[in-house]
Amino acid sequence: VQLQASGGGLVQAGGSLRLSCLDSATSFNFNRMAWYREAPGKSRELVAVINSDDSTTYDETVKGRFTISRDSARTTVYLQMNSLKPEDTGVYYCFADYWGMAYWGKGTQVTVSS
Repeated sequence: VQLQASGGGLVQAGGSLRLSCLDSATSFNFNRMAWYREAPGKSRELVAVINSDDSTTYDETVKGRFTISRDSARTTVYLQMNSLKPEDTGVYYCFADYWGMAYWGKGTQVTVSS
């Protein structure tokens, strides 16, 4: 499994970004997929998760602004981020679970300027 995240960048407050995370090595039909972020000086935290039944859960700080989704093959997970705030700044990591085996992608930097 090689999870490759992309889509990060620099954006002004109120702007939008769409993150993508693709498994470039296998065609695993992942169970749970998620996005985490690590802000400067803080520990990694869960931002959003999409479960095997496609139900979703969001951190309270991003509810109503972020949307997690994935493709029908369950190999790619997306994070649509709208109304971005400076406090959304951080390195975003994708995560995938395959029958109890956890996989992490390399992070993609998101910077929101005020």
